[in-house]
Amino acid sequence: MADKDKVIHGGCGDNCSCAEDDADYLTLEFDDGQEVECEIMGVFEFEGKEYIALIPDDGTDDVYIYGYKETTEEEFELIDIEDDEEFKKVVAEFEKLTVEE
Repeated sequence: MADKDKVIHGGCGDNCSCAEDDADYLTLEFDDGQEVECEIMGVFEFEGKEYIALIPDDGTDDVYIYGYKETTEEEFELIDIEDDEEFKKVVAEFEKLTVEE
């Protein structure tokens, strides 16, 4: 559904709660050509896989969740979660983690 177009590096790099201006961003490009800039909320592990949560800069309260795979030390791949059951479980885990924080 989406391809990672570019990653804009920022922040202090130690996973702290830096000011919003120092956050990491990436731009998602959808199949229809639409681009959405997203803040990287974080990466989390669930049932042996890694996932990434993204906050789109589109004025909504949406959160995008994708599978996450590092390809090199500085690059990664976003993976669509196509299995509905897996997606439901990952969303539930994400909600649990955000409540704990």
